[in-house]
Amino acid sequence: MVSWAGFQAAAPVLAAKGEERFDKTGLILLGSLRADGRPRISPVEPVITDGRLYLGMMWQSKKALDLLRDPRCVVHSTVADRLGQEGEFKAYGRATPISDADDRERYCQALFAKIEWRPEGDEWHLFDIDVDEVVFQQFGVDAAEGGTGDDGHLVERWPPPA
Repeated sequence: MVSWAGFQAAAPVLAAKGEERFDKTGLILLGSLRADGRPRISPVEPVITDGRLYLGMMWQSKKALDLLRDPRCVVHSTVADRLGQEGEFKAYGRATPISDADDRERYCQALFAKIEWRPEGDEWHLFDIDVDEVVFQQFGVDAAEGGTGDDGHLVERWPPPA
C-alpha cells in the first residue's frame, strides 16, 4: 500500500489518467462498507495535494462512519458514457483519518483553490487514501493504442499482474 505520491511515482501515466477523470467532473464515487457488510456508494469531491489523495466529508456522515469503522474502500471515477469510451478509473485502498491541524489546513487551502469553498470549524472528517491496487479500463481504443478485440477494450493495472 502506498500514498498517492508513491503510486504516481510508480505509474505516472496511469495516475495522470485518474487525476484527469477526477478533475473532469470534480467528483468521485466512494465505495465503503456499511456496518452490516453491505456496500455503500457515495459521491465525494476529491483533492489531490502534497502527494496525497484527500476526501473531506460532513461530520458524522454515513460514509465517514463507514471508513472510521472499516478503512477499506474504492475510489471510482464518475462515468457518464454508457459505451465506456471516456474510461473508468478505480483505486482500491484504505482510508486514514487526518486530525493533524497543518494537514487539514493544507487540504482546506487546496479545496478553496479548486472550488472557492472551505469547511468551517473542526467538525468535519478528512481522510487520506493509501492505494493498494488501480484498474483503468476503456472501450473504443484503437489497437495501436492498446485496445484489443472488436470493442477496442483497454485494461491497465497497477501493480501490473505478475
